[in-house]
Amino acid sequence: MAAYSAGGGTFLSSIYLPPSAALSLSYNNREQHYLLLMERLTEEEGAVAIRLAKDALSQRVAGLSAEKINVTAIFLEKRGVFVTLTKAGELRGCIGFPHPVMQLKNAIHDAAIAAATEDPRFQAVTKAELSLLDIEVTVLTLPQVVEGEPKERVHKVITGKHGLIVKGLGRSGLLLPQVATEYGWDAKTFLSHTCRKAGLPGDCWMKPDITLLTFEGQIFSTKRS
Repeated sequence: MAAYSAGGGTFLSSIYLPPSAALSLSYNNREQHYLLLMERLTEEEGAVAIRLAKDALSQRVAGLSAEKINVTAIFLEKRGVFVTLTKAGELRGCIGFPHPVMQLKNAIHDAAIAAATEDPRFQAVTKAELSLLDIEVTVLTLPQVVEGEPKERVHKVITGKHGLIVKGLGRSGLLLPQVATEYGWDAKTFLSHTCRKAGLPGDCWMKPDITLLTFEGQIFSTKRS
């Protein structure tokens, strides 16, 4: 079962996903539109999501025993999720599952380990780094195909709410919602960058042989003062 980095090719991205953008997006996703697609996690459940990610890292990287973490029913549902690791404000790994292929608790566990050990852009996280990492867990809604005329897709993308996936010509690219928020992109710019992350021309979203999907993300993050 494949895990993906946030971006193009096999969803690779070199864009840093900062905790500040994530926190603002998490606030936005308390609104009703998120509930229309999928039940959101509570703040307490978000804290559990972070604990699950931390525990997975402690087991794999530090060789510690698993912590007993009680989870609510929502963690037994299949959900897409990404785990982003940063150190001193710099990206250290970002891997996840765009689609709901396994229970959320297991997806968080696997994505956290993959972000620390399998992101091809970085050396594996070391035991000495664990205490220096910030962890961000982005729980995704089910990706939805954007219907209609390809050139009209730009009017259906809402920055600060939507993440994007483009698929076609044997390539795929993904950008999480917080990327557009952090960089102040409008919908057209966001679409263009997602196409380029897939290794496709920046205007590929206007082509009928390219599929565009949107999703939302509820983000929980540790943050250092």
